[in-house]
Amino acid sequence: MKSIKIVRPEKLLKGTIQLPSSKSISNRMLIMQALSGAKFEIINLSKSTDTLILQKLLNKIHASSGKQDAVELDCSDAGTDLRFLTALLAVKPGRWVLTGTDRMRQRPVGELVEDLKLLGASIEYLGNVGFPPLLIKGRNLKSDTLNVNAGVSSQFVSALLMIGPYLSEGLTLNLRGDVVSEPYIDMTVALMKECGIKARKWKHKISVEPGVYSASEFTVESDWSAASFWYQAAALSDKTDLHLPGLEEKSLQGDSVVASAFSVFGVVSEFRKEKAGSRKSKVPVPGSRFPVPESPSALHLSRHPSRLEGFFYDFTRHPDLALPMIAACAALGIRGRFEGLKSLVIKESDRVRSLTTELLKLGCKLTVTTGDFPVIEILPSKLFAKPEVIIDTYRDHRIAMTFAMLALKTGSIRIADPDVVSKSYPGFWDELEIAGFQIK
Repeated sequence: MKSIKIVRPEKLLKGTIQLPSSKSISNRMLIMQALSGAKFEIINLSKSTDTLILQKLLNKIHASSGKQDAVELDCSDAGTDLRFLTALLAVKPGRWVLTGTDRMRQRPVGELVEDLKLLGASIEYLGNVGFPPLLIKGRNLKSDTLNVNAGVSSQFVSALLMIGPYLSEGLTLNLRGDVVSEPYIDMTVALMKECGIKARKWKHKISVEPGVYSASEFTVESDWSAASFWYQAAALSDKTDLHLPGLEEKSLQGDSVVASAFSVFGVVSEFRKEKAGSRKSKVPVPGSRFPVPESPSALHLSRHPSRLEGFFYDFTRHPDLALPMIAACAALGIRGRFEGLKSLVIKESDRVRSLTTELLKLGCKLTVTTGDFPVIEILPSKLFAKPEVIIDTYRDHRIAMTFAMLALKTGSIRIADPDVVSKSYPGFWDELEIAGFQIK
């Protein structure tokens, strides 16, 4: 398998970094656009593999309208795509086979399927019960009030919400259990409102009135989840001078909490006006219906010394921040305890196992509690990289990006299957070189 070697910058970590646009916002907007049947403009759409796959499948769905035979739709390893399309196809006339990679067939979808069946959906399992592939026969669904288990995946909740306006009397969801990734549910509700739908969320209840999605145009923000890896880099560097344009200070994205989360490591976040002559951002200024300001701002990251000795974090609301934060803690030799990791087990890889296995290769001292409520504890130690050690990325984009940043402490690191970052951040390796890293 192909691998690359990453060598840390010789001087300070510095540069203007081009972040990808938000995959989460892009994919939600594409689903709402498809449900509306209107081709309103979505500016700065993500170029991630997941979004490209979703666009391709939505085009195939549109072109297959009226076909009698079942149409196969391969989501590859795009979990968001499969979950959102499961709900969309349930209300889309036709016969559809929804499938994906071997790993996708191990990722549960049963909770979503059972909730859709309560609304009258026709969905059959073509393999193991509770998992893809699925045979879906699209039909009109009935309105109802559902008690939804929100402790498995926020994407199940978002998938249901987005078809809610197309049920005759709307939809009401009561969220049960410890809600995983709740900010992503809040994002879905906010985007639905932006597109003209009346939706209300209070405590753990969400109501959606019937309606039709409509918008003139929408500009997608840059991705705060991708920015988390640059926060990790800032935490691990001696000196940092990074500019990240395209992010919103008051963001729809829950992962914007990364700014406060990494402050304990000494990372300082400041929104500044972009300087004349700086590297031009390819990203339009976010904000769907607002004029573009003359001097767009960029997030500036710097670092002050930190004497943090111990750290605890519960990632239930922000699981995508777990890898860079836990790895930063390990690289800095800080004792840490991390909970709220349940949803990481069903991601692109089992991230609890993937992260800890690869950290052990670098000499990290840690303990892992498995089961229904996984816990990772990091013990003070020093990471080192042996020339023969290659970090396995498990076909998981976030594993690759997390471990690449550890070169700042180990001096260099070898990463297998580097192309996997295209799933969410196609330009990641180019941006590393702009920041001063060497890639061999």
